Amino acid sequence: MATGIRDKVAILGMGCSRFGERWEASPEDLMVEAYNEAMADAGIGPEQLDAAWFSTHMDDVGVGRGGTPMGIALRLPNIGVTRVENFCAGGSEAIRGAVYAVASGACDIAIALGVEKLKDTGYGGLPMATVGTYIPQWYPNAVAPANFAQLAAAYQRKHGVDPGLLKRAMAHVSVKSHANGALNPKAHLRKPITEEQVLRAPVIAEPLGLFDCCGVSDGAAAVIVTTPDIARGMGKRDLVTFKALQVSVSSGWEMHSNEWDGSYVHTARVAVRKAYQEAGIRDPRKQISMLEVHDCFSITELVTMEDLFISEEGGAVRDVLDGVFDADGAIPCQIDGGLKCFGHPIGASGIRMLYEMYLQLQGRAGERQLPGPVFGLTHNLGGQPSQNVCSVSIVGREGA
Repeated sequence: MATGIRDKVAILGMGCSRFGERWEASPEDLMVEAYNEAMADAGIGPEQLDAAWFSTHMDDVGVGRGGTPMGIALRLPNIGVTRVENFCAGGSEAIRGAVYAVASGACDIAIALGVEKLKDTGYGGLPMATVGTYIPQWYPNAVAPANFAQLAAAYQRKHGVDPGLLKRAMAHVSVKSHANGALNPKAHLRKPITEEQVLRAPVIAEPLGLFDCCGVSDGAAAVIVTTPDIARGMGKRDLVTFKALQVSVSSGWEMHSNEWDGSYVHTARVAVRKAYQEAGIRDPRKQISMLEVHDCFSITELVTMEDLFISEEGGAVRDVLDGVFDADGAIPCQIDGGLKCFGHPIGASGIRMLYEMYLQLQGRAGERQLPGPVFGLTHNLGGQPSQNVCSVSIVGREGA
């Protein structure tokens, strides 16, 4: 019987490029930036890598298909490189491949890397593939702000939330994340904002305004994993280990039944239940120290607090306004600024989330360092609320 990956895999090193409008850098440049930091952090050479997983979403910005772009850009020693994609959760999918390879004993040391050059596509928001007149049944037919605006409307209706109160809570989400991102030299957007700015901003898709939406950025991130025994043999101390890694993919139930009311993300609840069980987390509100969630829109972060069973049903609005998820709150969320301040280079986001959890758990987060975190949770969502994939990872100090 499967027992999961708890404490079977440790993070040996991580790296993250500066995110932003990186017009001067190619995808290969961004890969090298993240890779060099990760390798230096791990203290290993390329010859010690056994296998690699490569996440990127777009095919037409210089990275191409397959794993060869990563192998060539990083001059990897002819190891296997597997290209993966899972909507916006592709970075987390790359992590899963590397972690499972080490946990199974197939590899001693593996690397996962994600990259995206969204600015080069020319899109003002997340790009959509061109499918001509043929629209598959799973394909999201509306742009992302419209889809997540529907999530907001359904949540508001279900819980009877006053529209003005919901907008204030969404504004607080954005203000909080911008305050955090201002302390992060690798974030794209580094200016604090006010609630008034958020509420007075142009509407993108009611009730989402400009500051409720994450930006368009370029970036890359990388993680190197191994077993705890190997890491200790290399002299590593204060190890960060994986406690759980779970993925859930929509079966179409949300769109093909009358049971789903559109006010939450079903796959997130499925994935996190399994992750808590795998990690031995019984009271997430008390045990989880910090969160990195897929805040593509401020309403997504708010609803996610209930999907992760941190807030009670209908209670996220009050928790947000009470500062529970602020930097000095009970469970800081997006302490690095999140997608709101990093943007969402699709292939890299899931690994970038893990990067912050790793730094925090090792006490290396600088000005934004939290006091004594024990467990960190990442939530990486792909697709739209009704048809999506959700990946949830829990990492923590070894032995916790």
